[in-house]
Amino acid sequence: MPKYLCTFDYSAVGTQGLVKDGGTKREKVVSDAVKAAGGKLEAFYFAFGAADAVLIVDMPDNVAAAAMSLAVGATGAGSLRTTALLTPKEIDAAAKAKVGYRAPGA
Repeated sequence: MPKYLCTFDYSAVGTQGLVKDGGTKREKVVSDAVKAAGGKLEAFYFAFGAADAVLIVDMPDNVAAAAMSLAVGATGAGSLRTTALLTPKEIDAAAKAKVGYRAPGA
C-alpha cells in the first residue's frame, strides 16, 4: 500500500479544538478517518517548527489520499500537505526506466 507523509498546520480554530480535546483524542479521530478511507495510520506526532503535526499514513491509492486531504481541508481547522513517499526499490526502478526527455536548448 502506498505511503504518504502528511504535515498539518492548525488554524486558530483548529488549535482551540486541540487544546479543548487533547492530543490523544485527535490521534484517534485521525486514525479512525484514515481507516474509514481504507488506510492505516503508521505514525502521528505533534511537532515544533514548519508543521504542527506530522503523520505517516498508508492509503490504498492517490484517490483515497486526495479524498482524505479534501475532507480535512474542508473543515477549515488548518492546512494539510500530503506527499507521496517512494521506497528505495521504486527509485531503483525509476532510475532504470527510459525516458525520452531533452533539456531546453539541448
